[in-house]
Amino acid sequence: MFLSSGNMQMISDSLYDAAFTCKKTQLKKHRMTQNTVTRTVEYNGIPITYDLERKRVKNINLRIRSDCSVYVSANIWQSLTGIDSFVKSKGKYILSCQKHFKELLLHKPGPKQYVSGEIFYILGNEVKLQVKAGSPEGIFYDGIHIVLTAEDAMNFKRKQKLMTTFIDTQCKTLFAEISGETYPAFKKYGIPKPAIRIRTMKTRWGTCAVNNGIITLNKQLIEMPRSCIEYVMLHEYCHFLQPNHSNKFYTLVTRFMPDWKERKKLLEKQLPVHR
Repeated sequence: MFLSSGNMQMISDSLYDAAFTCKKTQLKKHRMTQNTVTRTVEYNGIPITYDLERKRVKNINLRIRSDCSVYVSANIWQSLTGIDSFVKSKGKYILSCQKHFKELLLHKPGPKQYVSGEIFYILGNEVKLQVKAGSPEGIFYDGIHIVLTAEDAMNFKRKQKLMTTFIDTQCKTLFAEISGETYPAFKKYGIPKPAIRIRTMKTRWGTCAVNNGIITLNKQLIEMPRSCIEYVMLHEYCHFLQPNHSNKFYTLVTRFMPDWKERKKLLEKQLPVHR
């Protein structure tokens, strides 16, 4: 999670391959190590250690990583005293995020085995998997059970492929439906209907490539209640009108979806269960 001294709205961060990208990342990490120092402040008697990187940024930026480490970036002209004060002023927020990430780790399920009785989540509902040997191969879903039929019920890779195809199909169908419901409110602004793409992302629910007219959604959203998916979809749509996370952006989100904060809280509440 990320905070800026100029914009106090929370947003997600992300990580993104190829040999060129790898070399570029390694070089960036080398430069970061050279420009980074580790500092510690106290908040209500609790020490908070953070990594400070000097870089060309307008505000003091604070990021709490999923491993509970704290990262701060600030311009060279920002004083250490001022940066320490900023971090201390966000002490409650930092400790809350660290507690949240620790809970995620405690509740994080192990890798799927694709065996009968295993639990999956579809639109916030707990669904049990039933595996049986047979032909033709495929998956039947009735809203309560997922029945997976494979010629070899012990073949892990085959079962995994069948489930992956099923989940991808569910995502494509539902996300396209929700996009279709969201688009009419934006059509009057002259925005072409965006293409919806699906991928696995570690730290973002969605992204918007404004110039390319593409919204990419995290496939794990299929596990969340529909209202949460609708919120993420609208959030990304709003970037076509406001490609940032400014106050104007959130005013826009509120205009289109007055209860977006409740939906966002519901989405965050689901995390310890599903991640």
